[in-house]
Amino acid sequence: MMDVSILYADSDLLFIDKPAGLLSVPGKTEPDCVEARLRAQHPEALTVHRLDMATSGIMVFARSKAAQRHLGLQFERRHLAKTYIAVVDGIVAADKGRIDLPLRADWPNRPLQMVCHDQGRPSTTDWRVIERGADRTRLELTPLTGRSHQLRVHLKAIGHVILGDEFYADGAALAASERLMLHAHRLSLFKPTGGERITVESVVPF
Repeated sequence: MMDVSILYADSDLLFIDKPAGLLSVPGKTEPDCVEARLRAQHPEALTVHRLDMATSGIMVFARSKAAQRHLGLQFERRHLAKTYIAVVDGIVAADKGRIDLPLRADWPNRPLQMVCHDQGRPSTTDWRVIERGADRTRLELTPLTGRSHQLRVHLKAIGHVILGDEFYADGAALAASERLMLHAHRLSLFKPTGGERITVESVVPF
């Protein structure tokens, strides 16, 4: 079992760099995951949040129950800031924008999610263009809510699916990348001890 790359550590927190294709926590039949690998190095590590298996990038773990509670409240109350980088299909015309579309599970097709104005939970994503290519656009994404598959479904909904997305892309957009082109690039939060604001970044691998 390979070690997890640790980006930052103190007495309360462990920021790690998750590779694409690795589960955040154990699956029903797959024990290998970020949590298991990190606990092999740091048995005290406690999970605070998850990334999709296909998504790479930064995750934070707590090193005590008190720190886990503190971080959990920050996620719940949106006191932290998450920034993702994505490469999407097509040329995004505007330079920035906001996607405000409610989401719910697509029950017959779990784990897929879908836009639903009747039963969906409020979901908001801010985005801005970093670079435009011949047939694709690199975006910086800031989710203001934390719904499952939020970024993937929101971008599909505006006609710019993330390249390599096995759930929501097809044809050329799916074939354009062997991996999902979505990376959790930056995470900013308050330290459980002392309250200092800390920002940690993970290098974008694409």
